[in-house]
Amino acid sequence: MIPVSIANLFSPCAFLALCTLVQPALAEDMQFQLIPFGDPGKCGRTCAQVIGADGEIRDDTPGKFLEFVAANLEDSRVRSIVFLNSPGGGVDASMRLGRMFRKTGVLAVVARIAPAEAGQGPAVNLPGARCFSACVYALMGAKKRIVPPSSLVGIHRMFFYEDGDAVAARNGQGKRTYGSASFVAKLADYAATMGVSRQLIYAAEKVNPDQIRIVTPSELRRWRLGEESY
Repeated sequence: MIPVSIANLFSPCAFLALCTLVQPALAEDMQFQLIPFGDPGKCGRTCAQVIGADGEIRDDTPGKFLEFVAANLEDSRVRSIVFLNSPGGGVDASMRLGRMFRKTGVLAVVARIAPAEAGQGPAVNLPGARCFSACVYALMGAKKRIVPPSSLVGIHRMFFYEDGDAVAARNGQGKRTYGSASFVAKLADYAATMGVSRQLIYAAEKVNPDQIRIVTPSELRRWRLGEESY
């Protein structure tokens, strides 16, 4: 895959400060797909291909990404750009996915896109993109991170569901276990390794897990989590 920069796709929208977390029951697993990025009326089958990553990050998501990269490694059209849209998922899985993003030199954009019609230019931005909860740890791993004004990044305190009914846990009805001080330190160390301020972790730990604190543009810059525009 070939790294490339991209520009001027998104329109602005307002950031929220804090909102109640509403996560769909049994959210779909994250899926990866290639999306033509150029104007199909001009480049046709030679259009650059970017990666759409949409859904919840589960234990097997890092392995699926590795398989996806291996299957497309020889395609010169594929760029190391991941358009990321996720409600969250497993903390450990998200960190493993983030490490894979770093190893493969991914530029991550919190956005949803769809192929454009012929004559309409680059791929079309779709509203409603987000990177919430554990998704932020996957985002951290990217070599470069873009959060357009039309997208939202949200943080809260991390937790685990205790062993038991998997369906109940995925519906948010399982019994929660919160991370110890050593767990928080592990998250902070991971963030620092990826070039992100530990303060993001400490801020997240102050937010009730049933709520999401939306990261503001100034926090994106201060915590070195990402750039607003590109």
